[in-house]
Amino acid sequence: MSLLIIENYIAGQGQPPCRRQYLDNVNPATGEPYARIPRSDTDDVEAAVQAAERAFPTWSQSTPEQRFRLLNRIADLIERDLEAYALAETTDTGKPLSVARSVDIPRAVANFRFFATAALQFASEAHPMTNLAINYTLRQPVGIAGCISPWNLPLYLFTWKIAPALAAGNCVVGKPSELTPVTAWMLARTCQEAGLPPGVLNIVHGLGPEAGQAIVAHPKIKAISFTGGTHTGRHIAAAAAPVFKKLSLELGGKNPHIVFADCRLEEALQTAVRAGFSNNGQICLCGSRLYIERPLYARFRDALVQRVQALKVGNPMQSDTDLGALVSQAHLDKVLSYIELAQAEGGRVLCGGQRVQVAAPCEHGYFVAPTLIEGLGLHCRTNQEEIFGPVLTIQPFDTAEEALALANGVDYGLAASIWTQDLSCAHRMAEQLHSGIVWINCWMLRDLRTPFGGIKQSGIGREGGWEAMRFFTEPKNVCVKYAEG
Repeated sequence: MSLLIIENYIAGQGQPPCRRQYLDNVNPATGEPYARIPRSDTDDVEAAVQAAERAFPTWSQSTPEQRFRLLNRIADLIERDLEAYALAETTDTGKPLSVARSVDIPRAVANFRFFATAALQFASEAHPMTNLAINYTLRQPVGIAGCISPWNLPLYLFTWKIAPALAAGNCVVGKPSELTPVTAWMLARTCQEAGLPPGVLNIVHGLGPEAGQAIVAHPKIKAISFTGGTHTGRHIAAAAAPVFKKLSLELGGKNPHIVFADCRLEEALQTAVRAGFSNNGQICLCGSRLYIERPLYARFRDALVQRVQALKVGNPMQSDTDLGALVSQAHLDKVLSYIELAQAEGGRVLCGGQRVQVAAPCEHGYFVAPTLIEGLGLHCRTNQEEIFGPVLTIQPFDTAEEALALANGVDYGLAASIWTQDLSCAHRMAEQLHSGIVWINCWMLRDLRTPFGGIKQSGIGREGGWEAMRFFTEPKNVCVKYAEG
């Protein structure tokens, strides 16, 4: 079988890498290569930046209405080709096709539509000085933005960055993950068909230390929006700080899911399973630490084990599959090593804990059983470090104060969930949780207008709504003094 050849997208055209070097792209459900992607470097990024420079004067002066129409046209075309996009996303990531079809691609469409509308609504402030002067704020595009996205929600998160950058009048040099490049390549073709002017969006494929580093280091790229691991985020921050680039870093999570005894039990159980194992646990927002009030603990744990054991791990193309493959062999090895570590630290595996053998054509795929572990203390590595896989730890607590200490006792602060019918307790907890996002009696209920991001090692800055539009613009104050008399 011939391999699919992915191209860079520069100046409105597909381009091979300057050095003609390629990387294998592996289908994680089969363990077999099915595509080749450019191994781009500084020369490819330089070509993308030059294309963006040429496009910027015209694009930055385009009207909000023009940007609105183009971004909506891109959304229309993705929606038209939803099935093809979903199939590509599943082949690249190993996630169930039902998830790609119902979550990933519709959210990419929503990202373009949301920020297309934001382009029409974006406004600035005015500050009158009585009888003396008026100040008004101009919000101008930063210029060229670098957008680097991860492998877990490829098109979903790539468009979450690209759409507001374009809506605000910037040109973009983007890099998708080298593990999941195909939907970004398809997006390039969609942008061509939609009539997006050449150079407004440029997509460069390759490795983080090569193509990604070149984007971060390029002096003409004025803002970096990155989603990925905390270690990489720390490196980007160190590289960008001396040259004063704008930074938005959405990094790791080790999110607590706190369940009080007065919760709505059925809903809390269903959501705990969804929060722990959606997308194979490969979502930064997953509730990977589950804390249950002691009077409910045994009942909740036993019911949870039954539900987790009932989840089907299998071929992601089959409609009844709940969990597909992990994204790569390296990630499979990492997740399995954490399960071994948990047992060495004294944890007891309640269910799962092993690699799963799936029938052909997936017999060489990277499958792991959803795993539930109890008996681990807060300070063990399993409860402190981001695993990013289908591994959920469970632990009882006795008081709200103890639950709060457990929830806040890690270096991450992205998201948290609270389950209780005592709303006074819920509001007090929400105020004191060290977290950028708090859900009460729900999880992953997202309004795109709200600020999204974390604190501590979960990142800096916020995405979403006006926060994203502000990030991709520079405010300029203009002060006009009134005429005398």
